[in-house]
Amino acid sequence: MVKKIRHRLHSIYKNVLPTFFIGTPFVSSVYYLLFSSNFRREERAVLAGKVKHLKDSNKEKASMYTLIRNVHRLEKGLLMRPRREVFALDFIGETMNNFQTLYRPESCVENSQIKWAHDVLNEYFSVTGSHPALNAERERFNKITASPERPKPTSIPYQRIETNKPSISYDSFYKLTKYRRSVRWFQDKKVPHELLDKAILAANQAPTACNRQPYSFRIIDEAEMLDRIVKIPMGTKGYSQNIPMMVVVVGHLDAYFDERDRHLIYIDSSLAAMSLILALETLGLGSCIINWPDIEVKELQMQKILKLENYQRPIMCIAIGIPDSEGMVAYSEKRSLQAIRSYN
Repeated sequence: MVKKIRHRLHSIYKNVLPTFFIGTPFVSSVYYLLFSSNFRREERAVLAGKVKHLKDSNKEKASMYTLIRNVHRLEKGLLMRPRREVFALDFIGETMNNFQTLYRPESCVENSQIKWAHDVLNEYFSVTGSHPALNAERERFNKITASPERPKPTSIPYQRIETNKPSISYDSFYKLTKYRRSVRWFQDKKVPHELLDKAILAANQAPTACNRQPYSFRIIDEAEMLDRIVKIPMGTKGYSQNIPMMVVVVGHLDAYFDERDRHLIYIDSSLAAMSLILALETLGLGSCIINWPDIEVKELQMQKILKLENYQRPIMCIAIGIPDSEGMVAYSEKRSLQAIRSYN
């Protein structure tokens, strides 16, 4: 009798109570404040990322994420048609503050993104017109970069040349997407790091909001650590012992100054992950993206092993290895074109 009452109360709590709190955003937030803690870790992670970003953006330090975002905004201004004579007055000062802190002539050799920032700023100040605020920043840029070792600007907006287009046909690409399937059975061989690095270089070219790339790839193939990692996701049961390498894609919420961008770690990292697994296929490697639901105990386990900061969140796990030709893959029929597409 008591068991039935508990079951009934639990059913009301899970299935009935939420229906009374969907009227407005405020009422919904009351539900999650009083009756559910499912968003609390996400809220903390978003806030921790925001605070880290703000601290890094002060004048004594510098935020690479802010510099990257603003330089990308300058690029968009440079390629506009028609291009305005004066633009970016509202953020050029912030951009220069971060650039001044991060720039050294030798850093252009060590860090291609610093070189890119230098080149875009150089182009921006070369083509824009006169304005008191702009003139002051132009003078500051010239003073900062005045050096015989100053690099030649090459990393600026350009016109794509059709003759440089790779000779990959749609049919070949489509065959690759059809051939790629989630592989769960691998040969008992180590994955060469140089092959994975090639795949990551391809993933690194994926589109990302304001070029910020708010993610990193944590690669685990050391036996003891791998044995711990592969057992954390729920989707590895039955074949975890067969995984020779696991990649944990980690999102970095300190890339953002505002809560509005909190979903971009999922969008941008997923775009990169798709390029990664397609590149793996061209290198003779198979992969399986493993579902990572938001379960607190699992998140805490992963955070502890990988020593993640509070603003870093696991996005997905990817099993990688040399496919076992005798292992089977799921057919996984996809939805029809008509079911997933509509025009206008």
